[in-house]
Amino acid sequence: MAPEGSETRPTLDRVRESMFNSLGSLDAVDGARVLDLFAGSGALGIEALSRGATSCVFVDHGRDARKAISTNLETTGFLDRSSVVAQDALAWLRDASKSSANPQFDLVLIDPPYAADDELWSEVLILVTNLAAGGVVVAESAREITIPAGWDTRKEKRYGGTLVSVLQPPDSPESP
Repeated sequence: MAPEGSETRPTLDRVRESMFNSLGSLDAVDGARVLDLFAGSGALGIEALSRGATSCVFVDHGRDARKAISTNLETTGFLDRSSVVAQDALAWLRDASKSSANPQFDLVLIDPPYAADDELWSEVLILVTNLAAGGVVVAESAREITIPAGWDTRKEKRYGGTLVSVLQPPDSPESP
């Protein structure tokens, strides 16, 4: 189920399948603690859970999106391994980075509205301070994004109008 309206743009099934096959080859999903930012319908985080992730935090400020995520989690049976946060993704990242209980994630999925500009991407990637050692960030966008200095692009692939980039921050040991 996807929320109605134009605010949410669910990832196409073929893109999601290819993305997670690629992440599987990096051993980035099984057992992972996942953060799904700009979660929309929750499809990316739910896919991670279905492929063996241990938990997922879904962050979205839209009421309809959160309702869709909760419904989808209940339908798939993953409600007990998930939490849905009613907050803007940037605000959540800012709050988490200041918290002494800054939760750690092995996989961060970032799929903001396609109109997101370089400023938003830069801020999001700078604020992702809660990535565990060896963790990866998956960025989905309509165009190439400018990544902060030192970040490593592990993989990048275009699927029609969608660009998927697998990134690691500076000083992060590579995943096995």
